[in-house]
Amino acid sequence: MSKERKAQLITLGVLATVFGLVVARRVVGPASAPPYRFTQTRSLSTPQETIYQMFDFAREGNVRAYLALHTGEMEALLRAAIQEQGEANFAKYLQQTSGPVKGIALQQPELVHERLSRLRVEYVYQDRNEAQTVYLEKLGEMWKISRVDTAQRIPTLVPYGTPVP
Repeated sequence: MSKERKAQLITLGVLATVFGLVVARRVVGPASAPPYRFTQTRSLSTPQETIYQMFDFAREGNVRAYLALHTGEMEALLRAAIQEQGEANFAKYLQQTSGPVKGIALQQPELVHERLSRLRVEYVYQDRNEAQTVYLEKLGEMWKISRVDTAQRIPTLVPYGTPVP
């Protein structure tokens, strides 16, 4: 696999993380609200729950738990990035990618077949929006992220945080 392809897949993984961060932030509400937390006993029986859990782990910089929510080629690419950068640097990277995301819009997952689901995620930034499709594979009773498409920029008519008259 070429370095360019690896870089694209790692970027997609990071965007999936950002997506999870946005979903969790949207669920949390304003910054003054207590953080949204999954408990270890909560099952990952829906694609959305996997995304929320991924967000928590990325925000905490919990690389091993974050990695455990991925499968297939996505997991392999993340493992390679972690080995190349080191776990501490990758943890910082996960935490830093969540900073600019202000919120997300998550569409209802579409079941592609009984073990594969896809959902469209729109990331809201201060100056732009980006949309990305995330694919999750069901392994046993748990959904894991198997692939993410390249994010596409969406024109923003009113930037985030613009006062309403």
